[in-house]
Amino acid sequence: MTQTMSLAPLAAEANLGVALRRAERPNRLRALALALPALLFLLVTFAAPIGVFLTTAVSNPEVRDVLPQTIIALDGWDGQATPGEGVYVALVADLTRAKENNTAAALGKRLNYESAGMRSRVMSIVRHLGKLRDGPLAPQFAALDPVWASPDLWAILKRNANAVTPYYLLTAVDFWQDASGAIVRAPEDQAVFLGILGRTLWIAGLVTFATLLLGFPTAYVISLAPARIAGFLLLMVLLPLWTSLLVRTTAWVVLLQTDGIINQALLALGLTTEKLQLMLTRFGTVTAMTHIQLPFTILPILSVMKSIPEGQMRAARSLGAPPFFAFWRVYAPQTLPGVAAGCLMTFILSLGYYITPALVGGPRDQMMSNFIATYINRDLNWGMAAALACVLLVMTLSIYLLFLRLVGAERIKLG
Repeated sequence: MTQTMSLAPLAAEANLGVALRRAERPNRLRALALALPALLFLLVTFAAPIGVFLTTAVSNPEVRDVLPQTIIALDGWDGQATPGEGVYVALVADLTRAKENNTAAALGKRLNYESAGMRSRVMSIVRHLGKLRDGPLAPQFAALDPVWASPDLWAILKRNANAVTPYYLLTAVDFWQDASGAIVRAPEDQAVFLGILGRTLWIAGLVTFATLLLGFPTAYVISLAPARIAGFLLLMVLLPLWTSLLVRTTAWVVLLQTDGIINQALLALGLTTEKLQLMLTRFGTVTAMTHIQLPFTILPILSVMKSIPEGQMRAARSLGAPPFFAFWRVYAPQTLPGVAAGCLMTFILSLGYYITPALVGGPRDQMMSNFIATYINRDLNWGMAAALACVLLVMTLSIYLLFLRLVGAERIKLG
């Protein structure tokens, strides 16, 4: 009887919770209905295009679409020696159809990624299809180009029979597949992408540190200044955000060039005896990016500083704490949520910079986004561009999740 009576309040509380959730359901549905247009807009214009683009990092339609009969004929090939005559017959049939459909160039371009010169070789063999005589085709192909007798080439064709491929993603982290399909590290002279990723992280880290070094005292001064002066200082912080990123970067090109204002000022003040090379350097890249990113670091820190009661520092001083000790032990720890938010925002935004390194930086200052743009605009290699974008996205998400793990989402304040 006692146990039954003790369970009664719990049952009543559970029923009350169910009733409250049922009563709040219409409000939640109305809120969802109001947010649904924005969510659909983001899905259609942002998430879906990015998702489709990233799928090209594993998409592999060229060989499968252009050489369907050859792929089937290669299914029983052992991969050790030159394939049999049936494979060459199937290849001729596929290339004949590719010539009629104008798809041979796409095949050659895809094979060229894994074997240099294959685009010209494919186009050459297509042009010679009409000159092939009756009889064994393997010697005729080998006479036109010895590469068609190489097991390595046929291994590439067989490996690309699948609709998806790890080639782009492996290349983006400096790994390859050898003729047997095993994953191996790329040769040292061709392993470049991990170095580019490290450079991107390093530059983003330098910019984040520089903005924190400049932004924290600036935010502190604004938080202590009288309202009119604080408003003017805040206007100066926000003013760069109202100017185009391209304009701000171009302004730094004018300032940093050999005959620019900075070099002229240094010479006039006698600080240098000759003009310095500031353009196309790491210094110029970090300086320009720091100027552009500075507001994104200052604003979250300033928002947190304004919420800290002024009396805390006076109380610490009245209890005998020296000024620096009071600031470091009482005031600074309370600014960490703003510091975390500002640094995280600046670091993530810096990872994706393109215009500033392209205009101000030199060849050794180009970041991952510059190479993504090159693969899209110049090389038309969308698979490689998507793979590099995947690597950058995974790195960004990993840093963000690690940051949340160490700092905690509840402590990050953007405003």
